[in-house]
Amino acid sequence: MMKLLRRFLIGICLVVFTAVVALGLGALVPRPLFDSNPVMEVAQSSADKRRILILNNPIHTDIALPADPDVLEAFAFVSDGGLELDYPGVFWIAFGWGGRSFYIETPTWGDLKPGPVIDALTWDASVMHVRRTGDIPLEQESVRVVELSQLEFDGLVNDIRTSFQSDGTAPPTAIPGVAYDAHDIFFPAVRGFNAMMGCNTWTADMLRRAGVKTGMWTPLPLTLDWSLDLHNGR
Repeated sequence: MMKLLRRFLIGICLVVFTAVVALGLGALVPRPLFDSNPVMEVAQSSADKRRILILNNPIHTDIALPADPDVLEAFAFVSDGGLELDYPGVFWIAFGWGGRSFYIETPTWGDLKPGPVIDALTWDASVMHVRRTGDIPLEQESVRVVELSQLEFDGLVNDIRTSFQSDGTAPPTAIPGVAYDAHDIFFPAVRGFNAMMGCNTWTADMLRRAGVKTGMWTPLPLTLDWSLDLHNGR
C-alpha cells in the first residue's frame, strides 16, 4: 500500500512539474522566434499609433478596440445584430473568444456548473463575445495598453472580424436571446474550443498577427502577461 501511495504521489508531482515547466517555456519562448519582416517594421515605425487594450481577469482576456468611426464601420453587423455600438458614453468595444457552453452559461463564478467545465476541458463550439464599455482607467492592473501602427491596427480589426462565423455571403448573425446584460452580445465563432488552446491563446494569436511578440503557448492570462512583459516590455 505504501509503495502504491508513493508512486501515486510521485506521479502527481511529475504531472505538476511538467505543467509548470510547459507553462514557463510557453511564456519564455517567443513566437515568432525571429523578426520575419524588419523592412516592414521600419516602414511602419513612423506611422501614427493606434491604441488598443488587453483586459484580463484570472482566467480570461479580451481585446478592446476604441469606438472610433472605422471600428464602428467594420463591426456594423454587431449593431445590426442588436447591440448598438455607436452609443452614448461608449469609449471601447471589447472582444473575447471562448467556449460556447462555459462562456454563455457562466456569467459569474456563482453560475459555475460541471457541464460547461467538462465541455471546456474536452471540446466545445466557440463564440465571440462583444461588450461596449465606457472609459476604462488605464492604470488598472487588469489593463495593458498596446500601441500599434495604423497598418497593424487595420490588420487586427480584420483578424478579429474574421473570428466571427459567417458563410461568406451574409454578415455574422447574433445568437438570439443570449447576453449577460444590455451592453453585450454573443455570436458564433470559427474553430472549436479547448481550454489548452482557449481564449488566451486566441488573444495571443490576434496580437502576433498584429506584430506583437508573445510566448509560444500562453493558455492563462498570467502567462500571456508574462510573455508580453518579457518580449515587449510594459
